[in-house]
Amino acid sequence: MTYSVNKKATFNYDILEKFEGGLELLGIEVKAIRNKQANLTGSFVIIRGGELFLSNVSIPPYQVKNTPDNYDPERPRKILVSKKEIARLTKNEAQKGLTLIPISLYNKGRNIKLEFALVRGKKKSDKRETIKDRESKREIERTLKSRR
Repeated sequence: MTYSVNKKATFNYDILEKFEGGLELLGIEVKAIRNKQANLTGSFVIIRGGELFLSNVSIPPYQVKNTPDNYDPERPRKILVSKKEIARLTKNEAQKGLTLIPISLYNKGRNIKLEFALVRGKKKSDKRETIKDRESKREIERTLKSRR
């Protein structure tokens, strides 16, 4: 089951390679994510000290009255991946114009997983082309539907 999707990721970026990792979360965050309260828009993945962190993700508390006083909904959360993947990501991200962006939050068994990708930013002309392609596909679908 998918809990949250970064809809702008495919529009603003060219996805080069996708990865999967677990998240280190608090109990109130797990409940909030399962309640589909997480927001991935504008978030990114950073590499700090040989570890991956998910930054700028807003996960509000599940029950506001029962949350600890020092809870920060925008705190960086650690992504759990192997050391080999971290080394490969560090090497790839060092290339100019590449970054790591989260795509979706979903569950795999009992665990909440994060799908993130190595991406390159699109230029304005590429975005316009994407919009034209989308509109032409819609138009084709409409004409095919009306013929039936």
